[in-house]
Amino acid sequence: MRNIVSSVIGRFATLVVTASLALSGFAGASPASAQARAKNSLPLVRDAEIESLVGDYARPLLKAAGLSRAGVQTVLVNSSDFNAFVLGRRIFVNTGAITMTETPNQLIGILAHEIGHLAGGHQQRLRERLESAKVMAIAAALLGAGVAIGGSAAGVRGATGAGAGVFSAGGAAAQRSLLNYMRGEESVADRAAINYLAKTGQSGRGLVETFQTLDRNSMFSGSGGRSYLSSHPAPRDRVLAIEESARRLTPYDKQDAAALLERHGLARAKIAAYAGGMNDVRRLFAKDPRSQPALYGDAIATFLSGQHASALKKMDALIAARPSNPWFHEMRGEILLEAGRAPEAVAAFKRAAKLDGSNSGLLQAEIGQALVMSGGKSDLNQAIEMIQAGLQNDPVNGEGYRYLAMAYSRLGDIGRAELATAEGHWNVGSLQEAKVFAARAQSKLKPGTPAFRRAQDILSTKTR
Repeated sequence: MRNIVSSVIGRFATLVVTASLALSGFAGASPASAQARAKNSLPLVRDAEIESLVGDYARPLLKAAGLSRAGVQTVLVNSSDFNAFVLGRRIFVNTGAITMTETPNQLIGILAHEIGHLAGGHQQRLRERLESAKVMAIAAALLGAGVAIGGSAAGVRGATGAGAGVFSAGGAAAQRSLLNYMRGEESVADRAAINYLAKTGQSGRGLVETFQTLDRNSMFSGSGGRSYLSSHPAPRDRVLAIEESARRLTPYDKQDAAALLERHGLARAKIAAYAGGMNDVRRLFAKDPRSQPALYGDAIATFLSGQHASALKKMDALIAARPSNPWFHEMRGEILLEAGRAPEAVAAFKRAAKLDGSNSGLLQAEIGQALVMSGGKSDLNQAIEMIQAGLQNDPVNGEGYRYLAMAYSRLGDIGRAELATAEGHWNVGSLQEAKVFAARAQSKLKPGTPAFRRAQDILSTKTR
């Protein structure tokens, strides 16, 4: 699992706060802006296994919603909070939402709800509502300021307080309007979710169970507004409405397939191992400590603790039980690479890529990374080929660009190494850094060549 940081404003509440700051004139202050950007950054996690699983969950639902050709992506957020949300054409899923859902159907229900928001165009209408809220807030601010100034000039006691009260009332009215809108759209997304589950022959029980569990445990209390129900209000009558529709329209008692249950458990085990080590794995699988997911989490936690030989033995036992699981081979490659056995890691990653049905760009780049780390110059051209193929499928893989730059550097092609670094920055949105490295690349590349023109494209990109 690899973490990257992306400056994405993901929560409805954050959008409202941002709009308020802009109205107050504070959004442009550079130190405050830097702090705000840091607070609003999402720690994204890249993992081929979990991305493949969530993608498999979302694909039939997107087709049912008529969005299969819309280029919708699922993105993993490295957070233990139970949350999922949509932004642009991306569905963001917290790793906590995966570990807290005990069955595939529970997470599938949440994805169906979020796809309901996408299909309903709720984001565009939310922007319109935000514009209306800004107008209301500005009017309230002007009225409040007018009362305060007038009262102060006339010497009327209490008038300044009255002005502040008018301002607060105007803000509260805008907030109520937005929240009322939001509650209505949540109900629409609920109905859409049940419809998509029915179209794909999947049970609505998981969505009902998730809402019931969240409501029963009050998981949203004290979490700073970040949990699912704090921004997806679900009172008991809403849960009952979902359950009635789910029982009537979907195969409610249908069970998840055993193989899918195991895949879901393996993803939960990996997240638990990386998040909290052996203790989290044991706590999560206390009821079934000898299951494949529990053993997988144990092997990963052993690897993360630095016990490479023991971790390899555990992974080999898992591979013996499930030889066609690509992710067991990928994890074996990770362990071998960390242990300094890069040539063996290449073989493990190649085996994983051969078994993988998702054509993961991350896996292809991992093969190239292992070839770079093997230390032999004869492998570098193949490494470049594999990394470039991976980046074609996954252009925002920052690690891929880093190892591509390393491969070119070891071949003595510093211009292309600088260009790879520039393209890495460009593809993750760091445009100023991209321009610096693109300029350095151009000074070493032959004018008119494709590489020179790619550097020029970056330099020509306008930034705000």
